[in-house]
Amino acid sequence: MEDLIPLFAVSMPFIMVIAIVVVPAWLKSKERREMQATLRAAIEKGQPVPAEMIDAMTRNVKVAPTALSDIRTGIIWIAVGLGVCMFGFVIGFEEADAFHPMLALGGIPIIIGAAYVVLSFFNPNKAKQP
Repeated sequence: MEDLIPLFAVSMPFIMVIAIVVVPAWLKSKERREMQATLRAAIEKGQPVPAEMIDAMTRNVKVAPTALSDIRTGIIWIAVGLGVCMFGFVIGFEEADAFHPMLALGGIPIIIGAAYVVLSFFNPNKAKQP
């Protein structure tokens, strides 16, 4: 029995990934398949399709990112990076060696945010988001 404990401890991250990512995605696809089957049966019988069903099916459809959504995402990433940098600055008063690593860590989301802001200028989809 003691031999199984390390095996369980090693497999736990994989079980967590399956529980957090794979299971909800599978349940969502199962729900969409059932809704599509219901819609197909209604169309085959010549019944009108309720507007609520069409709305429910199109609710989670991803749209192309707009320039406005790119700017918003970029600003959020920049704010997260600045927050990490400020955290490093405050911690630097107690532990001087922590400032530079936290500054470097905060630079990663700042660069990602800057990339989103730059991409917003090149985004061909300039339409406003609903």
